[in-house]
Amino acid sequence: MTVIKINAITVQSDSGDELAHRFAARAGAVDDADGFEGFELLKPTDDRTQWLVITRWRDDAAFEAWTSSPAFAHGHRSEQERSGGDAPKPVGVHSELWSYEVAVTN
Repeated sequence: MTVIKINAITVQSDSGDELAHRFAARAGAVDDADGFEGFELLKPTDDRTQWLVITRWRDDAAFEAWTSSPAFAHGHRSEQERSGGDAPKPVGVHSELWSYEVAVTN
């Protein structure tokens, strides 16, 4: 059964575009992970500062395997860090991981 993992990332009001840029820079990094089914980055359309990273997985074990993998650690490092430089300042000021499963579809 598909499970949904939502990383709710709170950013400062002027940092959302940078968050989107960082995600775009590593687009496809998770695509080949066993059990991965899809990804979306949702931008708020109101005054909220919470962006949602939506991923779909075959099951919890597939998600846990991804988050424990070297590929996950590598994908969550910045380009500067991968090139031996210093890490950029974090964009997010808070995040929460939410877990859901599909209850009804049409």
